Amino acid sequence: MAPMAALRLPSTRTGILRYRSGISHRLARSTAGSPETDHPGEDGEDGDHSAIRPSKHTPRPLQLIRGSVALGGPLRPLRLIRQDLHNLRRRYLSDWTLFNQLVFASAVYVLFTNLLPGITFASDLYVLTGQNWGTIEVVFSTGLCGLIFSMLVFLFHGGFPQEPPHQFQLIPFLPFMCWSLLHASWQLSLLAVFNAHDYTMRYVTTFSTEIFSLLNSIIYFHKAIQEIQRVHYNLSFAAFLYTIIGAIGTMLLAIFLSTAESWKPLFHRYLRMGLTEYAAAISVIIFIGMPYVGELATLDKSTLPISNTFRPTSPDRTVFFVQFWKLPIRWIFSAVVPGFIITVLFFFDHEVSSIICTVDRYRTRKPGGFAWDIVLLGITTGVCGILGIPPANGLLPQAPLHSESLMHAEREEVQIVVDGEPRTEIRETKYVYEQRWSAFLQAGAILMFIVPPFQRVLGLTSTSVLAGLFLFMGEQSLSVNPILYRFFYLLTPASELPTLPPAVKGYKGVHVYTVVQIVITVIIFIVTLTKGAPAFPVIIIALVPLRLLVMNKLWARDTLRFVDAWACRAGTPEDDVAREAGTGIELEPTQAAAPGV
Repeated sequence: MAPMAALRLPSTRTGILRYRSGISHRLARSTAGSPETDHPGEDGEDGDHSAIRPSKHTPRPLQLIRGSVALGGPLRPLRLIRQDLHNLRRRYLSDWTLFNQLVFASAVYVLFTNLLPGITFASDLYVLTGQNWGTIEVVFSTGLCGLIFSMLVFLFHGGFPQEPPHQFQLIPFLPFMCWSLLHASWQLSLLAVFNAHDYTMRYVTTFSTEIFSLLNSIIYFHKAIQEIQRVHYNLSFAAFLYTIIGAIGTMLLAIFLSTAESWKPLFHRYLRMGLTEYAAAISVIIFIGMPYVGELATLDKSTLPISNTFRPTSPDRTVFFVQFWKLPIRWIFSAVVPGFIITVLFFFDHEVSSIICTVDRYRTRKPGGFAWDIVLLGITTGVCGILGIPPANGLLPQAPLHSESLMHAEREEVQIVVDGEPRTEIRETKYVYEQRWSAFLQAGAILMFIVPPFQRVLGLTSTSVLAGLFLFMGEQSLSVNPILYRFFYLLTPASELPTLPPAVKGYKGVHVYTVVQIVITVIIFIVTLTKGAPAFPVIIIALVPLRLLVMNKLWARDTLRFVDAWACRAGTPEDDVAREAGTGIELEPTQAAAPGV
């Protein structure tokens, strides 16, 4: 489908048709029998539509703009925000009425996956920002933004601090970053006001979202390796060896305990359920305490950097407030550029996180609200700039891991036909608990850790536990990525591969598609390691036209139908092309290439 199709002038506008109906009838009576009324209009529309058409003297660009901002047009200001607020009002109370042990377990799990990695990134921010941002800023930002998101956004996002674009050393960091975030704030708000979700994410397919998800998994694996390397450079060889053992042990124990529900008949059902739901928390707590027991207590340790007081990290300021108005005017306007980079990164990151949180495997049933989420993201970004703390947004893989932790089985009655007779069958279907308590509780708990006594508790966490948690998060994200399953197909003998739908001619196209996704992910990951890292969202955005305009010429249409689909709506690009061509093709149900496809 051509991207400009979303901007075409609507063929019918009911409000105007009702207003014009009298005019069109009078025109028909006054011109009865004339050649003009005996034939359809220039483009084949009927008389009513021709009566409401723009004048033929109106320039084509102006017609396009008028149609885009008209009632129901794609650029109609506030259209999606009004719709989102209506949906939010309908679902808000019900979001707070659901609470059970799985919701609480999910809050504990997300607490660990948000808090500990965030503090680890704080050490990097401390160096990159000239000692302006540290642990206390990261914890404050994560908790504050997470609390706002949990009460007002639609989806299962927790706040997570983001690394800012690199700044020039001669510019005052905090005032310049404040203006960058304020510029990002109004730019994000404009994207929401003019319904950017409709004409950006509308054309995103799972080809791009799977690559983005795989990229985040690789980044977490890489972060784990970096933590282990840091110990190797700074501590003894014995401490380095224990760090490797502790990291692998943390990951393996968490993975092992997460399978406890399949241990039947071992242990009571509730004990197995508890081990499964608190697997990551149990593993982290055990390996936090292990280095302080026995002979291991004599080893030198690398632990989380913490703050002993609730005050900014920089010795040059005493309160969480930036006097942004003192920045010279030339730097205020220069901050538009990093603000735009932050806008692109946050918009795409948040939108893709939202999409992956609501893929078919989670079976979400309540309406979403992409535009309203972006408005709140813009507000929190500006607030973080004024407070002098790093901005936060919903991030992969934390957001989909949150959804994974809320999945549960429900028994449903399904009507089936056997030998021509209708029968009722009981099936178990997995759904996600759609509520706000898990996000609210974990954000509130994170805010508790800005208090010095809780900071000291965090200071006991060793690098080995962090590395292990990074490995676990990377594994959990990778385990539900369809790219992994299609990669396994590459290693599977042809005789053992699942049967393909009749329309798909062999696995060759599927294998090449998978290899292309992996290669692109590796290229983007290499870019994130260079000074051009802030530009990596542009590469991901460029995957959209690559998929829609290039790949459809290199792969068979039925192969692309099998491995890819629209990320935000039903169907595939190939279905839309066939529909526009008027082929009327009826697609046979096909088995998925992997879970989540």
